Amino acid sequence: MAEKKNTFFGALLNGLLFENPTFVLMVGMCPTLAVTTAASNAIGMGLSTTVVLVCSNLFISLLRNLISEKIRIPAFIVVIASFVTMVEMALKAYLPDLSATLGLYIPLIVVNCIIFARAEAFAFKNGPILALGDGLGMGLGFTAAITVLASVREIFGSGTLFGINVMGEGYRPMSLLTAPAGGFLTLGVLLIIVNMIRKKLTRPTRSIS
Repeated sequence: MAEKKNTFFGALLNGLLFENPTFVLMVGMCPTLAVTTAASNAIGMGLSTTVVLVCSNLFISLLRNLISEKIRIPAFIVVIASFVTMVEMALKAYLPDLSATLGLYIPLIVVNCIIFARAEAFAFKNGPILALGDGLGMGLGFTAAITVLASVREIFGSGTLFGINVMGEGYRPMSLLTAPAGGFLTLGVLLIIVNMIRKKLTRPTRSIS
């Protein structure tokens, strides 16, 4: 599917499905495992990362002909850090509870492997439309993946989803799933499922002679 990345929707689908940053590329694992004890936290982190990805990809692409190869790394960091600061300030102003819950992981978006990798591998080498599609696809792919992971951990680990009891009063939560070890365990199970689905989807069909 790599050849389809030369269109906006191709770049978008690439991040959502074929090169999903969590389930395929396996980058940005620190926030993936740290904030996925609740679905609401995962959505907050995912959308914050998406905003930074889209904006940084777009600006780096627009400035790519003005940024020298020798200083591209510091330039990327300045652009990414600027948007992270804006997102952090917006969360503190409008969503203080979410900002307090995510804590240090919002400023750490600056060094998130997903954002820096897309700046280096894609935005710096492609036009703004493709860079926009790539940032949006990667961001939404990351958001979807960590929301699924967080939902599984919250439902079975706490008996709730978005803070609402969905398992009934008699359910005994599997507290292991909300612990760090539970994050690794749940991620491993989801990776197995995702890889099985991807293999079935990409398995070549046999022609009948």
